[in-house]
Amino acid sequence: MANTSQARKRARQGESRRRHNASFRSMVRTSLKKVIAAIESGDAEKATAAYNDAVPIIDRMADKGIINKNKAARHKSRLNAGIKALKA
Repeated sequence: MANTSQARKRARQGESRRRHNASFRSMVRTSLKKVIAAIESGDAEKATAAYNDAVPIIDRMADKGIINKNKAARHKSRLNAGIKALKA
């Protein structure tokens, strides 16, 4: 439990940031699931469109530090590989 006024304020700030960042992480997961669902449905055009929508979201969250930049690159690479396999 925070004892000083500054510790209480930092606890409040941390909680509000945690909630804010959780919504960002949720947005990334949702965009990934949309691409994965499109790949599994076998529709290359829909998958490409979903991928093009997801990439800026993933990059923005990596820039903000919500997800690690290597994790962002890994997701983009795997999704893109899935789309290329669909087209082939």
